[in-house]
Amino acid sequence: MKTANYQSFAQKVIQLEVEAISALVSRIDDNFSKACEILLKCSERVIVTGMGKSSYIGGKIAATLASTGTPAFFVHPGEASHGDLGMITQKDVVIAISNSGETPEILTILPLIKHLNVPLISLTGNIASTLAKAADVNLDVSIKEEACPLGLAPTSSTTAALVMGDALAITLLQARGFTAVDFARSHPGGRLGKRLLLKVSDLMKSGNDMPIVDGAVTVSEALMEMSKKSLGMTMVIDKKSKTLLGIYTDGDLRRTLDKNLDIRSTIVEKVMTKNPKVILADKLAVEALKIMEDFRITALVVVDGHQIPQGVIHMHDLLKAGVA
Repeated sequence: MKTANYQSFAQKVIQLEVEAISALVSRIDDNFSKACEILLKCSERVIVTGMGKSSYIGGKIAATLASTGTPAFFVHPGEASHGDLGMITQKDVVIAISNSGETPEILTILPLIKHLNVPLISLTGNIASTLAKAADVNLDVSIKEEACPLGLAPTSSTTAALVMGDALAITLLQARGFTAVDFARSHPGGRLGKRLLLKVSDLMKSGNDMPIVDGAVTVSEALMEMSKKSLGMTMVIDKKSKTLLGIYTDGDLRRTLDKNLDIRSTIVEKVMTKNPKVILADKLAVEALKIMEDFRITALVVVDGHQIPQGVIHMHDLLKAGVA
């Protein structure tokens, strides 16, 4: 086989699968709307089932539903007839996937699903099949041909079923008003979850861990506090009111030395950076990250509504938490 043939074969596979997906657009009809209404009314879980390659598609559809606000899980039809059918309750909805609509393992459990009076949505490639006729709603995922030249390996058919499942999940997401924050709550370990859920208060250094001196100390004393807390800066506060006056950083130290000032006698308030960037503790950590990136700084003072320091959040904290 020539290299050029590899490319042409692959292009044909992709084109056939694109055509299979495109054909679904005209099938988003009243049946699709009815399926969405059934799923929205479901008070418990959506049970997805499928055999063979459809089982993998079913698992992905169940996972997508669950992560976008529709509680769902996959049940293997072969195991369902050996006890797992007990996972299905009368308050659930079943989505059954079968290209032929005649999968024996699914047809075996059909009477039991009907006996429970559980709403059944089918995704089939044959609208005249047993499964399609038994379903409350059938969604047509038929294709003209598989991308497999032998017409044997499920390719275009599984892609069509997967895309129809995505269409259901994302339509339900929008109908529920599911937000990015809702999505993050079901993905707390992921980067998106951390960016949308972690607050400054979760990551900031506070109490004895935050570097802080009053404005009357010398630069030398401020440097001792900076060295002790290892954040490359210290907050400078008014001794009486405890409000923030400014910050003293490594950069300020270089400027102090450039001016040939004596660090043992120079008062830190005289050489500090005034009006530093600050943030409130209840803000999202990602907001702190944006301020740091915009102003090219590595630390932010965390204050309350009276400009009294509550802590410090450092770029290292954001990187360690996976926010940055």
